Amino acid sequence: MFDYLLTEEQIKIRNEARDFISWVPRQMVLDMDSDKIKFPKEFLQEAGRRHLLGCRYPKKWGGREMDWVTTCVILEEIGTVGYEFACVFGVGAGLVCDAIIRHGTDEQKEKYVKPVLKGEKFAAECLTEPRGGSDFFGTTTKAEDKGGYFLLNGQKRFIVGGEGADFFLVYARTNFDKCADPHKSLTAFIVDRDQDVETKYLYGLMGCRGGGTAHLIFRNVKVPKENVIGSINGAYDVFNTMMIPERLGTAAMTIGSAQTAVDIATKYTSRRKAFGEVINRFEGVSFQIAEAITLLDASRAMAYTTACAVDSGIDMHRIRRLVSESKKFITESCQKAVHNAMQVTGGIGYTDIFPIERIHRDIRLASIWTGTSEIMSLITASEWYREFEKTKDTRLARDFEQDAKESNAIDEKIYE
Repeated sequence: MFDYLLTEEQIKIRNEARDFISWVPRQMVLDMDSDKIKFPKEFLQEAGRRHLLGCRYPKKWGGREMDWVTTCVILEEIGTVGYEFACVFGVGAGLVCDAIIRHGTDEQKEKYVKPVLKGEKFAAECLTEPRGGSDFFGTTTKAEDKGGYFLLNGQKRFIVGGEGADFFLVYARTNFDKCADPHKSLTAFIVDRDQDVETKYLYGLMGCRGGGTAHLIFRNVKVPKENVIGSINGAYDVFNTMMIPERLGTAAMTIGSAQTAVDIATKYTSRRKAFGEVINRFEGVSFQIAEAITLLDASRAMAYTTACAVDSGIDMHRIRRLVSESKKFITESCQKAVHNAMQVTGGIGYTDIFPIERIHRDIRLASIWTGTSEIMSLITASEWYREFEKTKDTRLARDFEQDAKESNAIDEKIYE
């Protein structure tokens, strides 16, 4: 994030995050990418010891009561060491804990949030299913009310932390009436791993390895009623607020990973010579770096202003639009920046001599997970039309349609 927009406290915690990233062993990075490390517990334990997990939550539950701007600062820095590090950093402490903090009971916060923020327990979110991910209301995992508990059956896949997490945030259908409102048919649960949760297998991923991304099976799992997050059939309210940490968090951490690739490419092109000249003298090279850094700065500007909007507590519909715009624009812009970094390093950038190839593989996930770019466009369009219709009579200082020479040609303004 931009130094000149940050407070002294935010700069201080940014430097704490940088110090933490400097601690990460080189071998840990390599072992995660080669799947020798299945889930980086040591990384999260150290983050907990440094009090960097869940910084925006109340101190009572282990946080530091900071805002979304500060959260974006931290996530960007975490992303610099590797995209999957930021993924696992954000999923348990940033997504699962967010749901419990905002919708859970004090007993749930004491039992689950505190140990996660200390790095003593690990959590994962279970939303995506084999039949689909974007269709949230099409969830087929079901939880039947058995009186004192719910009986959970179903499958979830692509679960970051599926291997390694101690408990899971699981969305399941609890209203089986086919005529029921889909918004009032699902419930969010905390499910402990020791309740016979089965990890079917780990995925062989193109990138973002070492995060324990697994396929989970829930077969007659007993979930006590005190593990319902929020209300029964109230999962939509949980999911609706979770979209902020899922998507704004994803956007912020993507900037960090892309910046690392551009930094490496900048250093390389400042030393590499061709035709008797350092190649950054050639416009074909320097212009690509210029485009990359412009995209990254534009991404930071969007992340910062969206974080400010969330912190301000403005209308939730507008926040949904801004978060969706940010997630799509930033992740796609960062992918382009990494593409440029590889392009200017040439063939050596395509090898494992430099980490650009790993970053290129890892960052491809950014525009897919936590909501695809297409879903972000769908939300942005929907919320913009809603907002425009609601404010069109008050937001415009004049009727700009009249500022055309033939604006009075009413017969030419045909709408049907």
